[in-house]
Amino acid sequence: MNKDLVAIFEYLEREKGIKREIVIEAIEESLRAAAKKSIEGASNVTVQIHPKTGNIEVFCEKKIVTQVAQPTLEISLEEARELDPDCEIEQFIDIPVTPKDFGRIAAQKARQIITQKLRGAERDVIHEEYRHRANELVSGSVKRFARGANLIVDLGKVEAILPGRNYPKTEKYQVGDKVLALLVGVCDTENGGAEVVLSRSSPEFVRQLVIQEVPEVSDGTVVLDKIVRVAGYRTKLTVRSTDMRVDPVGACVGMRGSRVKNVVRELNNEKIDIVPYSADPIELLQNALAPIEIRKISVDEEDPDNKIVSIVVDDEDYPAVIGKKGMNARLNSELIECQLDVQRMSDYNRTMALQRTELASLEDPTLDEPISHIEGVSSLILEHLCAEGFGTVRKLLTASPEQLAQVSGISLEVADNILEKIRKQRM
Repeated sequence: MNKDLVAIFEYLEREKGIKREIVIEAIEESLRAAAKKSIEGASNVTVQIHPKTGNIEVFCEKKIVTQVAQPTLEISLEEARELDPDCEIEQFIDIPVTPKDFGRIAAQKARQIITQKLRGAERDVIHEEYRHRANELVSGSVKRFARGANLIVDLGKVEAILPGRNYPKTEKYQVGDKVLALLVGVCDTENGGAEVVLSRSSPEFVRQLVIQEVPEVSDGTVVLDKIVRVAGYRTKLTVRSTDMRVDPVGACVGMRGSRVKNVVRELNNEKIDIVPYSADPIELLQNALAPIEIRKISVDEEDPDNKIVSIVVDDEDYPAVIGKKGMNARLNSELIECQLDVQRMSDYNRTMALQRTELASLEDPTLDEPISHIEGVSSLILEHLCAEGFGTVRKLLTASPEQLAQVSGISLEVADNILEKIRKQRM
C-alpha cells in the first residue's frame, strides 16, 4: 500500500473538499506524461492508481506480432502468451512496465502537473461553494500577509484574501487574529486558480452587521435605504419603517443602545449616524444634521445632474457640520446626492452686508423712491419702517438687521427676511 498517496487523497478530500476521483485523475495524467518521457518511443502508456491502496501500475500497450521490429510498440506472440495465454496475432496487450528512472523523473514532472490540476480542481470547489454567497458575512483567522498589507484569511476549507484597500487603515492585524468580513465574491487568479475576496470597508459590510443585530431589518419591518461610509471613521445610514408602530431609529439603536453598540464594537468604534429617511433631500439633510439647526438654505438647480445645496449654520455649529477634514460634509453630500456648501453665519452676514452696500451705492434714482410694496411684507410693517426713517430702498439697504429689529413689530428674523427680499429683487 502506498500510504503517502492515500494520506494525500484523504487530506485533499477532508481539508480542501476535492473529490478523490479528481485527485487520482490528475495524478494519473501527470504520471502518464512522466512515463512517456521515460520510455523512449512509447506514446501509448497508461497509468492506473488504486483509490483504496494508492498502488500505481504503469502499462504500455503493444501490438502482438510474429516478428518484433519496434520493441517499444510491439511484442512477440510467445512473450505475450506468458501474460495472456489466449491472445492472438494482431491483438493489442497491456504490458506492465517500470522505467529505470521513473521515480525521480516522474516525481519532478508529476509535481508540476499535479499542482496545476489540483489548482483547477480547487478553483472549481471554490466557485461552487462561494460564488452564491456574495454579501454574506464569513469569519476566519489571519494566516499570513501577502504583497504588503494584503491579508490571507483561513476560512477552513479555503484561504481568502482581504486586500489592504478593503479594510480600514485604522485596523491592524497579527497572524492568528480572528476576522469577520464581507464575502465580496470569487475571482480567477493569474495562475489558473481562484480566490475568495473579502472586505471590511464596504458599506454593505455595515448593512449585513445591522441585519445580523436587528431582527426588524432582517424581517423587512425596517428598511436600510442608503449607507455612506468613510471606513474606520464614520458611517451614515438612512432607515424607514414599513410599520407605523415601529420606530426605525429606535429599532436599530436597541434598548440602551445595545444593538448599535454591537455594530460599533465590530467596526472598532467607528461612529454610526442612524438617520430617518426622507425622499426630500432637504428634509433628509435636516434629519442628518439634527439637532443642529440650519439657519438658511438655498438650492441651485441650474444643472440637474449637479444640484448645489447651500446652507448657513451658527458659527459654533460649523465645525460639527463640516467634521474632521470635511468628512461629515462629504458624507452628507453623498447621502442627499447633491453638492453641499456650508457657510458660517458670520461669514454669510458679512457677504450679505457687502452686497447690500454695493447695491446702495448705485446711482439708481429708483432706490430713493418711497416704498409702497414689498412682497410678503405687511403694510403695517411698511408703515412702521417709514415712520422710523426707512422709507426708501436705499435707506433699507444701508441699515443693518439689528437696526431694523429696533422698529416696533419687527424681529431680527423679520428684518433679515426683508433685507434678503430687497437684495434678491435688486441683484
